[in-house]
Amino acid sequence: MTNLVIKKDVEYDAVNHQLTDIYYDGEKAESKGAIIDIHGGGWFRGNKSKDADSSIRFVEAGYLVVTPAYRITPEAFYPAPLEDMDHLYEWLKKSDLPFNHDRIGAFGSSAGGNMTVELAIKYGIPIVSLSGILDIDKWLGEHEDVVAAEGDTSGFNSTASSNINQTGANDPFYKWFVTNYFNGRTDQYTEATPVHRVTDTTGQMYLANSLNEFVPTSGVLDMAQALTQHQIPYRTRMLTGSRHAKGYLDDVWDDIVGFFDQTL
Repeated sequence: MTNLVIKKDVEYDAVNHQLTDIYYDGEKAESKGAIIDIHGGGWFRGNKSKDADSSIRFVEAGYLVVTPAYRITPEAFYPAPLEDMDHLYEWLKKSDLPFNHDRIGAFGSSAGGNMTVELAIKYGIPIVSLSGILDIDKWLGEHEDVVAAEGDTSGFNSTASSNINQTGANDPFYKWFVTNYFNGRTDQYTEATPVHRVTDTTGQMYLANSLNEFVPTSGVLDMAQALTQHQIPYRTRMLTGSRHAKGYLDDVWDDIVGFFDQTL
């Protein structure tokens, strides 16, 4: 790649004034497809610049990448981030950006992994979810005795994703940021759990998780079962240890690129 083009803070939603960064190879007349790269952060922290590294790697693999900001708490709660991604997808489809508009996929980590799964269900596009927050209603129902605790998240924005929460299960923190997303609306847990809405037109998925991290593996396993029932091809990857999301990105990178090359 000889000419990396980065366009910062392009507005994709004129109503809520949400912005995206765009990455592509200016030497190419057209990238082979587009990847929506959705950052993590539990719907309460993080920003699009956190995924500049993965966005550039996707450009090197031949893709144009849009890396959006989206509304987070406490300014907005569920389903605002998902609505933002709907607007982004519609904007991207109509854009004149240099890529094959029939080939759009999505990549996301943690909360971003949840949001990519939602895109697969709504639009039938292939997605990658690293440590996606997928098991919401069942997990919360089985952990009613866990006392939610935010813990020390003061350095979240300045900390590399590969270094966040790498110490294994942390049920109080997990419960805190998941319930925080709903701002007290317990009636929304089931409608926000994507496994219940998988259909025969859902997009193909690559789902990864560490076996001993703070995001439970049950989300991946339940999603795999639902995809099987609807005959949707998928791939899963369970990794040893407690690394979260982009903490194991290097281990799964070749898998991810191969997945998109085959499904887009």
